[in-house]
Amino acid sequence: MIENKRKLDTNNHSVFMLHYHLVMVVKYRRRVINDEISGRLREIFEYVGASYGIRIEEWNHDIDHVHVLFRAQPKTELTKFINSYKSASSRLIKKEYPSIRQYLWEEHFWSKSFCLLTCGGVTTEVIEQYIRSQGDRHEQGN
Repeated sequence: MIENKRKLDTNNHSVFMLHYHLVMVVKYRRRVINDEISGRLREIFEYVGASYGIRIEEWNHDIDHVHVLFRAQPKTELTKFINSYKSASSRLIKKEYPSIRQYLWEEHFWSKSFCLLTCGGVTTEVIEQYIRSQGDRHEQGN
């Protein structure tokens, strides 16, 4: 499995390996992400990401934010993708899990801000281990 993560991506004109670490926080840092909601958020990320050439390498959550390690292509408009994902996931999560509305009464699920880091300073294994360890400090659930 690690071999696939090390393999270079290609398109018609280039060879590349672009890894990004994305952190998205729930609006007002509300504690609404559990394993089930995280799983659904990941499904939506994979669905939206497919049309942007984005593939998840690692995903994990805490009760108020998610961490994603993903691969992209040079042509990928990352901000456009993130905004598209946040919009779609916000709408779907609030529709599919109406109990969240008691914590987030406005239309948004996510904070407007996000953290996006390129992964060139350390190995992806270090970032993967960090993401896997997220949420271990807190009890999962609401």
